[in-house]
Amino acid sequence: MSARKNKKRLFGSQSATAAPRWGRRRVLIATAGILVLGAGGAYLYGADDQAAEATLVYSPDEIVESTPIHAVHEMGPGSRSRVRLVAADQPQPKIELPLAYYDFGRIGAKAVVERKFLIRNTGAGPLTIGRAYTSCDCTTAHVTARVIPPGKAALATLTLDAGFHDVRGETVRRGLIIESNDRTQPEAAIWIQARVGWS
Repeated sequence: MSARKNKKRLFGSQSATAAPRWGRRRVLIATAGILVLGAGGAYLYGADDQAAEATLVYSPDEIVESTPIHAVHEMGPGSRSRVRLVAADQPQPKIELPLAYYDFGRIGAKAVVERKFLIRNTGAGPLTIGRAYTSCDCTTAHVTARVIPPGKAALATLTLDAGFHDVRGETVRRGLIIESNDRTQPEAAIWIQARVGWS
């Protein structure tokens, strides 16, 4: 039997309309492949764009600036907060972090980057920050106020020094931990992340 007849037997005879259908399928498969590759690229490199898009919305009148806090990494014994909770029958504070995570994307091995965050008090009583500390020595934070009245906010500026440790080629995640007199959330955290380059 000739090779031509063998092909007909394996695949059957093709009509005139079968060829275009296979052509359309190839185009659809190729298009789907391109979309999947494009989505993968957006996922891998999208953090840089996402980082640029995250914005804080606040009024300068909303920000309290009194008795600032400089937060560093302190995990020694006796460093626990001694903030007093408000009596249950009194107006209660409520901490709110409109943005509690930020990804810087790719940064240099010796880069020093910073980001501002809001700490809002949406409760009815004054919010008192008893203690604020960072999760690593390479990260510090400045909080504009220790006591935040109802309806007001403090700005927290987190600074990450990528060159403090040798973390080249790693993704690092660092945080600011805030201990307050909010009964429902006595501990809150803000996190930053970065992919540290080799140079």
